[in-house]
Amino acid sequence: MKWLKTYPERCIGCEQCMETCSELWFREKSKLLSRIRISANEVGFSLNACNQCGKCIEICPVGALARDANGIVQLDKDKCVGCMMCVAFCPTSSIFFSSTKGVEPFKCIACGACTKGCPTEALEIVEEYN
Repeated sequence: MKWLKTYPERCIGCEQCMETCSELWFREKSKLLSRIRISANEVGFSLNACNQCGKCIEICPVGALARDANGIVQLDKDKCVGCMMCVAFCPTSSIFFSSTKGVEPFKCIACGACTKGCPTEALEIVEEYN
């Protein structure tokens, strides 16, 4: 299974990963359109991206979420009805929604674009095989 591993202890909060992500997927720099989120906490920064746990697959009432050949949880936009149950249910709060960009939610799909610009290597695409 492929996923985005985070190293919060390395993060400096520059938000380059968020800008790269939102530009790639939505063609604009916007923290709210990033599939990865950084927030300050008492010891540094928290990094939040989908860990591909698959819990959202189980909760989707129309089967719009499924794993691809790489084990990545993907959303089928043609099946999604915009109920947002996956957004509400996600145990890591890693599925996001923007009312200005459509009816379907979005999440990290471990594309790796964010890892390339991170100056501290706080992000890494890893593969684990079960």
